[in-house]
Amino acid sequence: MQKVLSNKLAIFLFVFPGILLFILTFLAPIILSGFYSLTDTLGPGTEINMVGLQNFKELFFDDSRFWKSLLNALLLGLGCILLQHPISIFFAIMLDRIGGKAEKVFRTIFFIPCVISVVVISRMWLTIFDPEFGMVNKILDMTGLGFLKHAWLGDTETALGSLLFILIWSGFGWALLFYYAGIKGIPEELYEAAHLDGASGIKLHWKITVPLLSPVIAVQITLAMITALKQMETVFLTTNGGPGDSTQFLAVYLYNKAFSASEYGYANAISILFILVCLIATYVSNKLIRSDVAEY
Repeated sequence: MQKVLSNKLAIFLFVFPGILLFILTFLAPIILSGFYSLTDTLGPGTEINMVGLQNFKELFFDDSRFWKSLLNALLLGLGCILLQHPISIFFAIMLDRIGGKAEKVFRTIFFIPCVISVVVISRMWLTIFDPEFGMVNKILDMTGLGFLKHAWLGDTETALGSLLFILIWSGFGWALLFYYAGIKGIPEELYEAAHLDGASGIKLHWKITVPLLSPVIAVQITLAMITALKQMETVFLTTNGGPGDSTQFLAVYLYNKAFSASEYGYANAISILFILVCLIATYVSNKLIRSDVAEY
């Protein structure tokens, strides 16, 4: 092995396939997208006219839909961080405390949405929120709250909230899985020692569980922001950004500009800003939440 590692040709042959794959699948597409973002081309194979930074100027100063889609993505990220994650931590703690067969059963139930096709989930929630035959409005009728009946995904006032609920619900299992695995890695002796010192209930988990989960929380917050920014399938299959622009998200807006409006150059400008926003969100989240590995 030492002989192989001292051979520069052997090292190059081992490393080159990975570098080539990185260039072809990551670096080259970004560079190509950067080039197209400076043009007004309608698509691959069409005439290319250089327009410089015109696309970016329009995005920053004249495109309110872009800023609306960015705001919606940030709202989704905050919804995951402030709602989905605390609830996930709570249920992860409950699962760990239950133990036995019940733990396995509920662990499986909570993870079911994560293994169901996005198409199936989108269709299911479209049916549940249907203004005429949906289960939500039917329940409101049966409980005497018929005055609250609504076209939940068809009204600009409720569409975004309903969509955020769907997205947070569908990603709950993944968040739960991460936190559950983190809790399983905490030695039981720490809880026993805390019990001897008089800690119990919420105080026990606030002083022991949450601090030791800080590396997992940091990773989850970063993933939540990135996932929110690149959210596409569920939005496209349920509202496609409507009604109006109330549920517009970055990835959906980019797709519609590229393939529906045939503004390929403009869509590539959006994609470049999309990458920059993801990098900034990752950097900021890593700075705000320290991800030092807890020692115990």
